[in-house]
Amino acid sequence: MSAAIQKDPVLVVLQLTGGNDYLNTVIPYNNPLYRDNRKAVGIGDNQILQLDKDFGFPTYLAPMKKFWDEGSLAIMHGVGYLDSPRSHFRSMDIWHTCEADKVGTEGWLGRVVREFDPKKENVVTCVSFGPSLFRALSVPGVPVACVAGPLETYGFLPGIQEKAQRQAILDRFSRMYTPEPGSGVMEYLGTTGQDSLLGADILKAAPIKYKSDVKYPDTIIGRKLKGIAQVHCADLGTRVFYCDYGSFDTHAGQAGLHSGLWANVNSGLEAFMADLRAQNKSDNVIVLMFSEFGRRVRDNGSGTDHGAAGATFVLGDKVKGGHYGDMPSLDAGKLVQGDLNPNMDFREIYSTILDKWLHLNPAPILNGTYQQPAFLN
Repeated sequence: MSAAIQKDPVLVVLQLTGGNDYLNTVIPYNNPLYRDNRKAVGIGDNQILQLDKDFGFPTYLAPMKKFWDEGSLAIMHGVGYLDSPRSHFRSMDIWHTCEADKVGTEGWLGRVVREFDPKKENVVTCVSFGPSLFRALSVPGVPVACVAGPLETYGFLPGIQEKAQRQAILDRFSRMYTPEPGSGVMEYLGTTGQDSLLGADILKAAPIKYKSDVKYPDTIIGRKLKGIAQVHCADLGTRVFYCDYGSFDTHAGQAGLHSGLWANVNSGLEAFMADLRAQNKSDNVIVLMFSEFGRRVRDNGSGTDHGAAGATFVLGDKVKGGHYGDMPSLDAGKLVQGDLNPNMDFREIYSTILDKWLHLNPAPILNGTYQQPAFLN
C-alpha cells in the first residue's frame, strides 16, 4: 500500500472588517448584565441557539452552530491587546503587523510567505481576494496575487477579446515592467509587475480545473470563498489565502445589519466547507476569522460603538473545538471606558497557528514569544 500523500497545511484568513459585536455573536445569555446593557440590540431568548449553559449563538449563526456541534469550531474569548486605540485603521494595523507600540513595516503573513518561498519560486504562494493588498500580506519583495473579482475574468486586460491585440499590449506591459537592478522604486515596481503577470497566468488554470456540485451564495463573501476553493482545489501550491467582508461597524441599525452580515458569512462558510469536504480537500485547511475590536458593552439606542476585547474563531477539520480563554467581566467596575477588558493577546492565536499548524518559529514573525491556546489537534 502506498503511503498517503502529505498535504501542506493551508491557512485561510477571513477578516471581519469594522469591529464585530462580540456580545451579540457569542451571547452570555444567562448573565443578567447582558440584558441590562442591551435594551435596544439584545438578542431575545427565542432567537438564541445554546452552545452550553453559558453561551449561545444568534439563530442567524445556525451553520456555525453545526460546526460547533461537530467539534470543528474554536472560540477564543476576550481577544485584543492592551490600551486599544479604538481606531479602525490603527487597530487593523496592529493586527496586521503585530506591532502595538509602533507603526510596523511588515505584515505578519508576508513574513510567513517569505519563509515558505524565500526564492519566489511560486508567485501564488499567497492569494488575496479583494481590490487591494492587505497590510498583513505586505512585505517588500514578497509577491501576493490579488484577485479583485471572479477568477473566470481575472487577469490583465480581460475585456480585450482579440488575441493578437491583447498579446501585443501584454508584451508592451512586460517590457515596461522589466526590473532594472539597483534602481530602487523602479526595480520594486518592475518586479511587482512581472510577478503579477506570472500570477495571472498561473491562476487562469484554477476555474478550468475546478468541478463542484456545491452551490455558493451569490454574495460578495460567497464569491470570494468560492474563488479560494477554486485555487485550493487546483493544487497550485497556495499556502495562504486572505479575504475580507463587512463592514461590521454597527453604530446604528445594528439588528438588521449584524444579522445580514453574519448570515452571508455563514452561508458562504457552509458552502466552502461542504465543497472542500466533498473533494477531499478540507483536512489541510483551517479558517481564521477575526475583527479588529469588539464593541461597547452598553448599546447606544440602536447600535453599539467601538470597543476593545472581541471574539476570534478558528474553523477546520483539524481544529479542537471549544471555548478558549474567558469572556471578560461585564461588571461596570471591571470595564475599561465602558468596554470589555482584553485578556487574551491576539498574538497568542497567531503563535499557535504558526507553530502547530504552519510549523514555523513564531518568535521572529510576531516579534516576541506568546502563550499558545491548544485549539489544534
